[in-house]
Amino acid sequence: MAEEAILGYLEKNEQISDSGNFAAERGFDHNDVVNVIKSLHGFRYIDAQDIKRETWVLTGEGKKYAAEGSPEVQLFLAVPAEGSISKDELQKKLDPAVFKIGCSQAGKNKWVEMGKQVSRKVQNVEDKVKDLLLQVQNGHALSKEEISSLKARKLIVPQTWKGYSVRKGPNYAPKRKKAATDLTRENLQKGDWKELEFKEYNFNAKGQPAEGGHLHPLLKVRKQLKDIFLQMGFEEMPTNNFVESSFWNFDALFQPQQHPARDSHDTFFLEEPSTTRELPEDYVERVKRVHESGGYGSRGYGYEWKREEANKNLLRTHTTAVSSRMLKALAEKPFAPKKVFLHRSCFQK
Repeated sequence: MAEEAILGYLEKNEQISDSGNFAAERGFDHNDVVNVIKSLHGFRYIDAQDIKRETWVLTGEGKKYAAEGSPEVQLFLAVPAEGSISKDELQKKLDPAVFKIGCSQAGKNKWVEMGKQVSRKVQNVEDKVKDLLLQVQNGHALSKEEISSLKARKLIVPQTWKGYSVRKGPNYAPKRKKAATDLTRENLQKGDWKELEFKEYNFNAKGQPAEGGHLHPLLKVRKQLKDIFLQMGFEEMPTNNFVESSFWNFDALFQPQQHPARDSHDTFFLEEPSTTRELPEDYVERVKRVHESGGYGSRGYGYEWKREEANKNLLRTHTTAVSSRMLKALAEKPFAPKKVFLHRSCFQK
């Protein structure tokens, strides 16, 4: 609506001299008119020049007095027309701030006689302060003296009003032509692409800043648990040995070599390097003996254990393989109690 009004007005007139008056005369919100002017100016439909005016607006205290009356008049009206009222009784009838300011201003204006008893010195008064505040509120101009008196009482503050004067621009048209942003398949088929006006691209504009990644909730929980164990004096076992031999992954844990979990459809075996470089021979011999004939209270599996199966490399299928290596390392030293932990990290399907 505002855009049509602006372009339509300029079609018959040379300029809009004041956007504020233009908005008020047509019942538009001035902020809406300003937004339209900025948009049309950006596409060169119009040329806009800034207008700045200093105006005065009421403070919170000023708005209150414009509605309820000035403190001095409120105090005057609280004093009986005939007789007098004690100062304490008068104070109870008024807001503390109104009473304090009212006493000062009413006494200064010689409206009341102040003492232990308060009485009127005149019969009627005029609330000039309220009248001036209402004039400011309605946008009327005041004299320098009137402005100074209200400003001194902190009832008004200056405010800069911003608007525009508007003329036709180099791309003026009575109606905005919508610029195309994309060349579509339909444009090519119909042939109307020749008549399209495309929106200019600002190749220097920066894109939206990419947000950084966030930790997965499970990773957050894992870190919290890890911190708890570390604070309790535990040490974390190394889990960065992702390629493991079948010996440590299966045999050292006494999983028989014919177990289905060791078949290729459950475990990722490596073609390169296909076999491990070395194994602790004395320990391999003891593991082999337990598999074949038992020991340490076990009867064994009663089959021929094959070294070539133990040598095969694979992607570690569980972190228990790390535990088997750690237990072996601890056994090689004079044994001492040790608190260790690890988190699950495997390549199993």
